[in-house]
Parts: sequence; C-alpha cells; structure tokens
Amino acid sequence: MLEPGAFDAVDQATCRLCGTVGLTSVVDLGATPPCEKFLSASELDAPEPTFPLHLRLCEQCLLLQIPALITPEDTFTEYAYFSSYSTSWVAHAAAFVDSAVGRLGLSSDSFVVEVASNDGYLLQHAVGAGIPCLGIEPSVNVGAAAVDRGVPTLTAFLTEETAARVRRDHGGADLVVANNVYAHIPDLLGFTRSLRALLADDGYVSIEVHHALELVTKAQFDTIYHEHFQYYTVLSAQRALATAGLSVVDVEILDTHGGSIRVWATPADRGIEPSPEVHRVLAVEAEAGLHDPAGYLGLQAEANRIRRDLLVFLLDCEKAGRTVVGYGAPGKGNTLLNYCGIRPDLLAYTVDRNPYKHGRFTPGTRIPILPPERIAEDRPDVILVLPWNLENEITAQLQYVRDWGAEIVYPLPRLHRALEAAGVSALGSEKL
Repeated sequence: MLEPGAFDAVDQATCRLCGTVGLTSVVDLGATPPCEKFLSASELDAPEPTFPLHLRLCEQCLLLQIPALITPEDTFTEYAYFSSYSTSWVAHAAAFVDSAVGRLGLSSDSFVVEVASNDGYLLQHAVGAGIPCLGIEPSVNVGAAAVDRGVPTLTAFLTEETAARVRRDHGGADLVVANNVYAHIPDLLGFTRSLRALLADDGYVSIEVHHALELVTKAQFDTIYHEHFQYYTVLSAQRALATAGLSVVDVEILDTHGGSIRVWATPADRGIEPSPEVHRVLAVEAEAGLHDPAGYLGLQAEANRIRRDLLVFLLDCEKAGRTVVGYGAPGKGNTLLNYCGIRPDLLAYTVDRNPYKHGRFTPGTRIPILPPERIAEDRPDVILVLPWNLENEITAQLQYVRDWGAEIVYPLPRLHRALEAAGVSALGSEKL
C-alpha cells in the first residue's frame, strides 16, 4: 500500500491504473470529512479537516476513481468498523468459506490468506473447518478482536514486502481473499502485485467489491467516500488484475452492499479461459452503457434528486412535529448526511450496534450516536435507516417499532418506507 505521504507526489489528474492524464468528472459531492473519523465529545469544538469528494472517470481504461487525499494509515491504523456486528455479513462469510472449500478442495493441507481480515468475521470459519489461514489486518483494534477469536492475524498493511515475508514463512496461498479492500488502496498497481506475490502458482484470488454498475445505474452515490479510491466494473477489474499477470476466470453477482461482484482470478499463464458468466456480466455492463464514457454522466443529476427528495421529506416531518432518528452510522451514511447537509435539527440522533461508536458524533454533521435501545425508550415517529443495503435484516430488527406506529424509511435507491410483511424474505417497499 502507499507509504504515508506518498500521495503528495501523485498527479490527481492522472489515472492510477493506466497513467492517462486528464480525467472526466462524474459526480462532485463537495468537501467532507473522512467518513470513519467519528468525533468524541472533546473534539466537537476543534477544527475538522475536510477533503474534496469528487468521482472522476478515466476515459481510456474506464476506471472510476477519486483523488488519493488521505492515506490508508490515516484511516485504518485504528478503525471504527467491525464486520461481525452485521449478522448477515457473518453468514455471507460462512457461506463463502463453505463454497470455497468445495470449489477449490481446501483442506488441512491448504493455506488461505485474507487481506484486510478485520475482526476475523470470515477466517473464523476457516479455523473452524481446520484450514490453516492467516489474516493480514492493519487496524490494531479490530485485529486484536480477530486474535481473540482464535484467528492468526498479522498486523500490517499489504505491501510487496509483507507479501514476500508471508510467502517465505508460509508458502504460496491456495486462496487469497480480498473482500471490500481492492477499492481501498491508492497504490493499485503495487497492491495488485502483492496479491500475486501471496498466491501459489495454481492458486486463486477472490475479490469482492461494490459493482460500479449498481453505483451508476441506481445512483448509489453514498458508497463514494475517501477511503474508497476506485470503483470497479468487471471490465476495469480485468484490466487492473492483468497488470500483475492475473486473469479473471469467473465472476459472481452478489446482493451485498447494494450490489457487488465476486471476481475469481488466477495466474494468466495457467491459460484458463473465462467462464460464460464473465462474458454475460461484461455484456450487461456494455448494455448499460458502462463500456463508454457517456454512460457515467447522469450520476450527478440523480444524486441531486435523491438529496432533494430526502430533504423535502425531513423538512415536512419537522413542520408536522414528527420526530426522526437514524438507524446505523455507516460510512455511506456519512457521505449522505454531509452531501444533504443533514444535522441534529433534522435527525436528532442515530443509533448503532457497535459500542465503539456510542457517545461519539458523526463526522461533519455531528449527529450523536447512541445505543439501539434508545429507540424503544424515545419511541420516535420515523426511523431513517442509513445502511439501506441491509434492508431485510434491519427491517426485521426494527419490527418492534410498529408497536407505536413508527415508520421505517430508507433513503436509497429512492426514498421509500419498509412495509410490514409476514416474512423477512418477502419484505417490500413503497414510495413515500
């Protein structure tokens, strides 16, 4: 990963994948604080740095990207996100491990590495299956939680030096997992070489990232934040991985994070042909216009529409004397709150299951973050759910608010309220 301060030498108008000079504006979200820099009470009267949040496109290689204005060290040395607080995400990880065992024939003779392994949410399942593994996690606090779970964890950023050390000590990995990290590294070329260095010559890399198809076609602009340096289609992921001799041989469409892709890659010199699903998803992207620069240029207008609809709704609630509180304090929520200019006058507080955030305040908008139990105590009229991508899970968690007639509202992909339904799997929505 990029060394501290190294981004200062990078030309922000130059594509970090292909080096093309001159990038095209896609959506400008103004200047906001880093989305995971939650404030303590003692910091409320201190200056708060903000950075431009401006998504651009390289018209040559079609990589979506933002300038590298903060370093990974700024964000990930101590991190506020613990994956295990989402029960659906832990279940997703367990299902992945089961599938990978069958797909790759993993056993006690195999070796699995996860990059950005967080609190052991995924590798705990490998440990449980008796598969040797190692997590590489830069955040000291969440890495310690993984060790407490019995997951071997190296506290480090993945660099080419780290990869060489791991390979020297453990041998090449049969599987390298990189879930929701391939977007987080400004040194894209060096990180991709590091993935290849970890990998056995007959091994596989599995990468999960939010699909830029969903970002653009459904106006999921709140998934843009400073620690996400680039945003991938299958086409741009192919081009990025090819720089280190890795070939995309399969892809899976996932519903996580509002719509993701799981890309499977292996050393190109093995000569494995891409699966029919790779060709199918590439065709879907092309049909949506994302293999041409013009297909990206409607996102700004859609972001403006979502902001307008949400602000009108909240202002109407205030005028009617209805109390509105939030549920969740995710990174995407902070992009949304800052772009819309939503502060405690419109959203009294938000709650979160992660105790690390309790008593803190959202960056920029300074909305208090409280334990979830506060909702039952206060019985608000409206709960605005910020992690909208977990609609089924959170609507189920919030069914108790029906007791006093509260509404559960989701801001994206369009403003809507959750409907009461007989089963979680059948949950629907209706436009407000």
